[in-house]
Amino acid sequence: MMHIYRQVTGLQNYRTFIIAQQRMSAEKFPFDEVELTRKPNSNFVRRFWLKYIRKEPPIVYRGEYGVLENVLRERGADLMHVYFGHTGVHLLPFIQRWPKPSIVSFHGMDVQARADRPGYAEKLSELLATLPLVLVRSHSLRDRLVELGCPDQKIRINRTGIPMDKFPVAERAFPRDGRWKLVQACRLIEKKGLDAALRAFADFAKRYPQATFTIAGEGPLLAPMQTLAGELGIAELVYFPGFLSEEQLCQLYHDSHLFVHPSQLTEDQNQEGVPNAMLEAMATGLPVAATLHGGIPEAVINGKTGLLVPERDVEGLIHALDSFASSEDFWRRFSKAAAHDVRQNFEQSAQIEKLEGFYDEALATGRK
Repeated sequence: MMHIYRQVTGLQNYRTFIIAQQRMSAEKFPFDEVELTRKPNSNFVRRFWLKYIRKEPPIVYRGEYGVLENVLRERGADLMHVYFGHTGVHLLPFIQRWPKPSIVSFHGMDVQARADRPGYAEKLSELLATLPLVLVRSHSLRDRLVELGCPDQKIRINRTGIPMDKFPVAERAFPRDGRWKLVQACRLIEKKGLDAALRAFADFAKRYPQATFTIAGEGPLLAPMQTLAGELGIAELVYFPGFLSEEQLCQLYHDSHLFVHPSQLTEDQNQEGVPNAMLEAMATGLPVAATLHGGIPEAVINGKTGLLVPERDVEGLIHALDSFASSEDFWRRFSKAAAHDVRQNFEQSAQIEKLEGFYDEALATGRK
């Protein structure tokens, strides 16, 4: 994920390395300090003894514990930052035994219930009790962790950092000819509200038939959303270019007029933190039409940098789009405010400095 890559490569006062089971998309995310964990040698007798006699957890009897311990010892690691809460739950036996401090950051989808994993909620509570510090991307995620039993004094807000030089403000002309270009960039999954975005655009296109809507990204809902666009009669106006590089995304934002992001809570409680692509779009001066969901209201000031409506409120989203299209002064005021506000609150180097401050705090606090 780009926001994690930016954190890892942006650190100034800490040397870091990554431990992973598999290396993917190395050309998109170049970084030399990666340790790929090898599958441990299987010893049936030892595994039987650890599993059934010692009653050790899977991470121990499968050998993953020893592999991780060796890497951290050889590297002389002082602190472990675990990305995503479900990974923290998986590593809980290691975190509890490792003498050095660990912190876990939560990003949105990792606070949802996991019906397919018995005992997960209890283990998550145990993890939250064990850690010296917990990082979250938004106040809404903070509230969710408090509901799950995390002491509020342990939680720190770790905002997404955007490299503003990569997303400069664009000089856009108001599309007086009605050739509005709308954009959404995200994983094509349920919580992104893609169906609401398409339905709102279908109505918008009745008044602006030369408008287009580009939905950049990959995911399991690609085919269903293409089908929906066809059913709505807007297939020729909607583009799905797939995954775009940072440079390609910036160009797409520069060529567009509005960013649409009607996120929604899913049945399994999957929610957003603060959408990274939304911040990038705002940095270039794109006003936002989005929802009162997750961390979005912490990044979009309703009535100033964007217009926010309730989740799944297609009519409200239609009204927001029409409001931007009805007045050049209105649209320009939001555009200028969006670019200014995101620079004040989400600039990358400032957020990296805060993250390193949390590392300092965790090291000073110790493991517990």
